[in-house]
Amino acid sequence: MYTTSTLLALGALLLRTVFAHGNITSPPARQPGPAMAAACGKPAVAAVMADPTTPLEDVTGAAGVPQCKLDLCRGAMFEDNTAQVQMYSAGDVVNMQAILPIPHEGPMNVSIIDTATNKAIGEPLISFETYADESLDVLPANNTDFSVTMPQLKAGQCTQAGECTMQWFWFGTSAQQTYESCVDFVMMPSGDGAAPVAPA
Repeated sequence: MYTTSTLLALGALLLRTVFAHGNITSPPARQPGPAMAAACGKPAVAAVMADPTTPLEDVTGAAGVPQCKLDLCRGAMFEDNTAQVQMYSAGDVVNMQAILPIPHEGPMNVSIIDTATNKAIGEPLISFETYADESLDVLPANNTDFSVTMPQLKAGQCTQAGECTMQWFWFGTSAQQTYESCVDFVMMPSGDGAAPVAPA
């Protein structure tokens, strides 16, 4: 038998699902935490915690805050996510999974981002001109389950944890909403199982 608190919790979950839009669920993406709260404010973290798939435009109170980098990983900070750094080598095929409860047609890409400059390194690993088209009865399977191949980078590039991130970027053209999820990683020499280098 359901208790009142259980029903309230289920209702809250349903509301979050109904109003959700999309994000990356695998590999583990950056989550908000104390470092994001310090940079962007507690209301921003509360907004993302209430709806993990919310667009940048709905992150409360963070717009115009100089130290809050909403256009990098939707403001989520590496310092809050050091325990989930992935290790990849050139040529590794990485399966990525997304949830898109409310589609918004528009372009999408996954790129490696230099976090110091917030610039893409090389070409996108995958890109769609048309993604999450809400006019379709069923979305293509590759909108929510797709793979990217890690490129050969310059020597020493992306070998330090926090230096680079793999960012999923999606813009809903009609909705005018921007979505980002980031997977932190380090590049390892092929066949090297060593631990990632800690940030300086």
